[in-house]
Amino acid sequence: MFTRIDHIMICTPDLERGIAQYRKLGFNVQPGGAHTGKGTHNAIALNEEDYIELLAVRDPAELRAAATPGTWHHGLERYIAAGGGIRYVILQSDDLAADVAAMRGRGVDVSDAIEGIRRTPAGQELRWKTAMLGQKNPLPIFFIQHEKPMAERRKQVPDAGNHPNGVRFLERTYIVVEDLEASVAAYSKVLGVSQPRMYKGTVIMSHMAVFQFGAAGLTIAHPYAPGPAADALERRGPGPFQALYRTASMGAAVRWMQEHGLPSPARGVRDTGEHAMLVPPADACGAYIGFVGPE
Repeated sequence: MFTRIDHIMICTPDLERGIAQYRKLGFNVQPGGAHTGKGTHNAIALNEEDYIELLAVRDPAELRAAATPGTWHHGLERYIAAGGGIRYVILQSDDLAADVAAMRGRGVDVSDAIEGIRRTPAGQELRWKTAMLGQKNPLPIFFIQHEKPMAERRKQVPDAGNHPNGVRFLERTYIVVEDLEASVAAYSKVLGVSQPRMYKGTVIMSHMAVFQFGAAGLTIAHPYAPGPAADALERRGPGPFQALYRTASMGAAVRWMQEHGLPSPARGVRDTGEHAMLVPPADACGAYIGFVGPE
């Protein structure tokens, strides 16, 4: 079954610049390593049970040879050239082969579970399996089963999870769509869960529905007024555009950003009554990055 949101993939034209920018946001980002045979490399910011992946092209020729239709890196160069940002939301499975079989039983077009590998700068070899949705179900999500548990994978990053911005975990990630009802039905079929209720979000100015996986919600949204979701839909079209992180201190996050030359993020009030703040795409490699928590 799908147990949690494993990570979000943020694509950027220059990995070193992406690392520098997310460090300015207060994330403890460390080089991740190269994807063997894929032409890409990444950096990782590990949270308690999820992580941020910053991804860039390492070898364009190698990428083009490997980026066949149906792979997660197909179209990557075009996506980055259009501004980058959150390209995929990746869900973790505890038995990917079984989940693939179950999806196919629901009529979902999905690949077999394919082996993946990455070598860290320290020489550690990390392995996993992924499954991608096919052309009949073109949703910006895919699925992963790691060979090693998070406790082992955290050893790849010095002082893993100790972020100056106080972030503990991903609370929600947001995907903007053109037709909310049809999209919620499509995600429900793919994920094998009931359709959640729809309600009105007050920070991103959208009607939305939230599929909950572990601590994090996968939010499908359609704007009802100008705001981040409307901006993302107009600027890039349907797709992931925001991640909201639970922090131990919004004040600490703001102070860190200010000390590193970034403006204070815009603030809003969630439908829960909590205050939240939002860093715009210009300061977060094409993505909206939100923070919620105590002052």
